[in-house]
Amino acid sequence: MNEWKSDADRPTMEDNLQYHIQCKDGDINRYVLLPGDPERVDAIADEWDEKKFIASHREFKTFSGKINCVPISACSTGIGGASASIAVEELANLGADTFIRLGTCGAINEKINCGEIIICSGAMRQDGTSNDYVDVSYPAVANHEIILALIEACEKLGKKYHVGISCTTASFHCGQARTGFNGYTQSKFQNKISDLQKANVMNFEMESATILTLANIYGFRAGAVFAVVADRNKNEFVYSGIEDSIIISNEAVKILASWDKLKLEKSKRFFYPKLLTGGF
Repeated sequence: MNEWKSDADRPTMEDNLQYHIQCKDGDINRYVLLPGDPERVDAIADEWDEKKFIASHREFKTFSGKINCVPISACSTGIGGASASIAVEELANLGADTFIRLGTCGAINEKINCGEIIICSGAMRQDGTSNDYVDVSYPAVANHEIILALIEACEKLGKKYHVGISCTTASFHCGQARTGFNGYTQSKFQNKISDLQKANVMNFEMESATILTLANIYGFRAGAVFAVVADRNKNEFVYSGIEDSIIISNEAVKILASWDKLKLEKSKRFFYPKLLTGGF
């Protein structure tokens, strides 16, 4: 790493080099996929027509390239809201404005099985990090265009999917009603899953509420799609569906880019279905 000498408020170097992700002006495209796992960035970029390694520092690994002539980037966030917020902040500094989180999750809805896909329409803010940005009553909601693009991608690819509310937690173990080390538990853990099921919550995960909250605060678009690897009802853990979430996310970017082009041609700010048929 370079010897850093800059303002302490938002540390940057020459060419707007960002302190944590180690990317600079020109490195990042507007559409960015956000996996948690750095190794998953390679698998995402392998699906593109062109790819270029940009940087790898701490939990943040970044590639940029093109898919169907659409400029695209992917940057890993690591685990949890704190590092995810850093990624969004620094990627936004370099021009990103459309974010799709793709990752794994644990399903609590009894109709959802391992290997299936969940599209997040919004998230409960138990991440902790988003509370540092805005009052807890502020909603963490996904952008409607990204939700629609993810749905269309799943339909096009023939993938089984569900759409609904996620619960973003600050911890993998106790925050998701698992026991801690040596069987540690609290009474509040015992009813958490059943209470969330009654509220029709789909799953547990650890980053989306942070990403969705920041995107809405800053006027960006964000959404999330998950591969279900844990079924908390059947107490099963099957590490599958990751490839599907990658393919779906890349396809969703292509769809979003086509809609963004159409909006520009029609001088419309938002996408709506009638744009495709020339209505209104």
